[in-house]
Amino acid sequence: MGERRVAEKYQLTVWGRANSVNVKKVLWCLSELELPYHRIDAGMEFGKNDQPDYLAMNPNGRVPTLVDGSYTLWESNSIMRYLCLAYGEGSPIYPAAPRQRAGVDRWLDWTLSTLQPVDRPVFWALVRTPPEKRDMAAIQKDADAEAEVWRIADAQLASRRFIEGDGFTIADIAIGAFARRWFGVEGITKPRLSNLERWFAEISTRPGFVQFLAPPMS
Repeated sequence: MGERRVAEKYQLTVWGRANSVNVKKVLWCLSELELPYHRIDAGMEFGKNDQPDYLAMNPNGRVPTLVDGSYTLWESNSIMRYLCLAYGEGSPIYPAAPRQRAGVDRWLDWTLSTLQPVDRPVFWALVRTPPEKRDMAAIQKDADAEAEVWRIADAQLASRRFIEGDGFTIADIAIGAFARRWFGVEGITKPRLSNLERWFAEISTRPGFVQFLAPPMS
């Protein structure tokens, strides 16, 4: 049975490879909302994201892309917001109160504007670059820069159980996906961030994290 025919059996289809940090965020969100879906591998070794059919859905040619019936949406944080609004009425993971929601949205924006740019060079160097090609001095310099960004989240968590207060939200999903990479990479010196570590230990027990984030990184 072809991929598209299988996808037609589901209301929601996610295009994207399972080892993409941004795909993982969406899959974790789907788990929190207990929504059924079908996923189609795309990107990197799977290709497809440079093909006309895919580019018609997502002109950026990146993953993930969500298909909901005849509706398509790209950008992982926008997809999580949409899933909560369309299928998670009353769910606390995307609060309805304006100030709470604005706080969540702020951290979603922060992951893309501030966290992802410093995370990517460290992750790619230590996970997707062969050891013989790694410049460890340069990687440590990048890791030091990333650590300064993580201090922001650590300070936020000094007086909060989760990123935006007492309740788990999609802000925790977005930041947690990158925290998995930060805590998972080895071979560099990292500062002790006790608030971040406490929070990460708690969110890492959630079923969506266990299923989609806990497996070995690649």
